[in-house]
Amino acid sequence: WIKFFLLGFCAALILRLLVFFTASFADRGRAILSSLLQPALCIVPIFFMRSVIKYDLTFLFIFFSLSIPIAVLTVFLFSFLLDNVGKKTLGVPSLSLFKAFLVNWTENMNAPLEIFLERLGDEMDIKLSLLAFRSGEKVKAVIVVPECHPGPLRNVGSSLLPYMIQDALEDKLQCVASVPHGLLGHGFDLSSQFQSQKVVEGVLSCVDFSHFNSEVTPFIRIRKNGATASCQIFGDCAFVTLTIAPKTMEDLPHELASLIVSEAKNRGLSSTIVVDAHNSINGPFKLDEATRSLRKVAVTSLEEALSAKRSPFEVGAAKVVPKEFGVKEGMGPGGISVIVTKVGTQKTAYVTIDGNNMISGLREKILAMLREIGIVDGEVLTTDTHVVTGVVPTARGYYPIGEAIDHTKLIGYIREVAVKALDDLMPAEVSRRTGTVPNVKVIGEKPIADLCLLIDEAMKQAKRLAVSLFSAAAILLIGLLMLL
Repeated sequence: WIKFFLLGFCAALILRLLVFFTASFADRGRAILSSLLQPALCIVPIFFMRSVIKYDLTFLFIFFSLSIPIAVLTVFLFSFLLDNVGKKTLGVPSLSLFKAFLVNWTENMNAPLEIFLERLGDEMDIKLSLLAFRSGEKVKAVIVVPECHPGPLRNVGSSLLPYMIQDALEDKLQCVASVPHGLLGHGFDLSSQFQSQKVVEGVLSCVDFSHFNSEVTPFIRIRKNGATASCQIFGDCAFVTLTIAPKTMEDLPHELASLIVSEAKNRGLSSTIVVDAHNSINGPFKLDEATRSLRKVAVTSLEEALSAKRSPFEVGAAKVVPKEFGVKEGMGPGGISVIVTKVGTQKTAYVTIDGNNMISGLREKILAMLREIGIVDGEVLTTDTHVVTGVVPTARGYYPIGEAIDHTKLIGYIREVAVKALDDLMPAEVSRRTGTVPNVKVIGEKPIADLCLLIDEAMKQAKRLAVSLFSAAAILLIGLLMLL
């Protein structure tokens, strides 16, 4: 039985070495000592049981002097060869990147992972678009659309950026702030919270609104071939929202926004803000088909809005943060904000929910409820916050709005805040501002693709190495025991 015991010692040692080498930030020396400690304590009693086990201690010393180096060398080779996959793909060791992900998931520490993302990222200028609504001398509401993506996950990078902007603006201006999703994908994720803070500071530097306009167009909605675009022109700025609900929609390409902005400029508009409503998910997303359809309806909505009569308008705004819904249910800390505009007799609502997409069909329920309280049209937007991503063990890694939240309760909150916004309606003026935050690091499309490739290649290599190295180590150790 002593040989089975010694074989178990080796198996436990290899397993502990594997865990410390792959999951601990300790250096190799400390990892080896920590791995040896518990198995060694289990071995100590054997040396006091010599007369019982009748096993020559010389053989034990020989076995330990050979088996421990074999175990250490096996795990060292496993980690060394696995690290090489990351070095060839991204220039960083695979296991160091794995440890950074692991410590984020288990301890919510963002710094280790962001160190890697900062190294991989490239600098670019981030454009900002703001619409501010005021009644009298007080700003009541601000809509901000930064040209970056709120990802990649949890508290890493720009995942929390929509709330950070919202919180900073509401604190500074004492108003309702809305941060809907622009037309950008994960290639525009910021590499760290430090970079996100630079964008927040850039937004705050743009809030000196000076030129206001008192006339806007009605809310125009165009729907064709499953694509929907809405357009409302505030002063000299067109505000365009895009959706293909109730079909699935994911991140829309930045090139589509550029095309729509170009079409608007050709028609005499000096500024256009394009928003991806990001409000329906339930199956595969057909990007090319959606892009073609949305471009057509967006241009049509622009043309109809340009031909519409401009009139004085009113604005009301309100916000609620439901305490019963959190990131595990898919709602970020920004909660729900509603901005209502009244042009003539038409009342329109822009409902923004701090979440990552929305279950198909829920948008239509919300719009139906708004009609019940006298709001004839509007759009439901999500921020696409990724603070909710990587939090729950689901296939997506997160819950879209409405998947883990009771629809009746959610609609009740939206109704409550929409009624407050209606009660808050007052004659208003609008001002638009644009700005640029220079030298902000984004992760970029290529590193994202390389990271996905690294995960795939590292898993394949780990399987190959596990079979070859650990099988060889087992054969060596069994052979050693048989000789002794």
